Amino acid sequence: MKTFHKGEKKVLNAWAFYDWANSVYALVISSSIFPLFYGALFRLDNKTSASFFGIDTPSESIISYITAIGFLIIAIISPLLSGVADFLGNKKFFLKLFCFIGSLSCMMLYFFNLENLYTGLFFYLLALIGFWGSLVFYNSYLPDIAFPEQQDAVSAKGYSLGYLGSVILLLINLAMIMKGEWFGIDSPMQAMKISFVLVGLWWLGFSQISYRKLPNFRNSNKINSQAFLSGFKELKNIFNQLKNFPVLKGYLGAFFVYSMAVQTVMIIAAYFGEKEVQWESDDQRQTGLIVSILLIQLIAVIGAVLTSKLSKRIGNLNALILINATWIFICVCAYFVVKPVSFYIVAAMVGLVMGGIQSLSRSTYSKLLPQSTKDTTSFFSFYDVTEKIGIVIGMFIYGVIAQVTGKMQNAILFLIVFFAVGIFLLIKTAKKQANS
Repeated sequence: MKTFHKGEKKVLNAWAFYDWANSVYALVISSSIFPLFYGALFRLDNKTSASFFGIDTPSESIISYITAIGFLIIAIISPLLSGVADFLGNKKFFLKLFCFIGSLSCMMLYFFNLENLYTGLFFYLLALIGFWGSLVFYNSYLPDIAFPEQQDAVSAKGYSLGYLGSVILLLINLAMIMKGEWFGIDSPMQAMKISFVLVGLWWLGFSQISYRKLPNFRNSNKINSQAFLSGFKELKNIFNQLKNFPVLKGYLGAFFVYSMAVQTVMIIAAYFGEKEVQWESDDQRQTGLIVSILLIQLIAVIGAVLTSKLSKRIGNLNALILINATWIFICVCAYFVVKPVSFYIVAAMVGLVMGGIQSLSRSTYSKLLPQSTKDTTSFFSFYDVTEKIGIVIGMFIYGVIAQVTGKMQNAILFLIVFFAVGIFLLIKTAKKQANS
């Protein structure tokens, strides 16, 4: 095994480059092309709902519930696997495994249709599990390879590379959809299906560059039954340890609440734009949604960098308080969105704070970890489980409100409560930090 030196530039760059590889899933599948494709499937078939376990359910609620199920699975299996990774020291193996599952499932979305809706949703579910499952092990690398003073900048660099790389592929997909004849493609729907295959190939291919430099901490331990239970024991142990770290405990509580809203907004934004915005034509809908997502991604690059600089000036927790307040304003604006122009404006605002809150949340947690700890995978598993359970709750509430009221705006407006509670808890945590 090659000698590894903490803080080494080549390793930090390799870690950040995995964001370049996997962020195409977040942009193309989660945020833009797949939501557009999913909405078009129902619209072209003159449907707004489908039978979901015997109940006629709106299309947006179906995808919300499946997404919630996916995150619930991740919340359950990530402690199990992180315990094994800590015991064997093979987090790179699991990073590769989930990457393979996710990228292959993205390619299988090529066959998604309403006639085989459950099969398509199954591969959508597996792609989600692959992406978020890999992040458990990817994020846990950060404190292992970077010193505390490097972590904000490296985390921001990862997100920036992810936004830039995914935008490149999205532009290619946009050209395929709008100018299919250039590529010998018959229809926009066919172009979208091909884009799912390209996502899988991009993710699987570029991740190999990261694997070459990321260290493998494998040890001589042999797998046994205790290894499978150790992850849950570690979570319990970490939960018990939190009382000794009141600032970390307070931050996790705040993160749990506001991440419910952040991730829910980011996941449903394109579905909202596809269905609720009054587009003049299908062509305008296709172009407008992709342009708005591009706008979000490009501005998010700036937002991640500006947030890193802001945190240096006013501190991580104060920066997060300010960003959460901005999210409240955005949700209020989104409630009144009807025309494409207003949707573009809200999308630009989302981009400014989206990258910042993700990057800063991750690096804030990393910096607040006790410096003496060596089981970083379990600590980050706890962080990820906290986030995933929050998303399960957020997506389920969103799906129910949208289904009961028949209006997606009502669900978005409800998310303001989560941001407000998050701000309150961040303020309490900041006071604890000042007094510690």
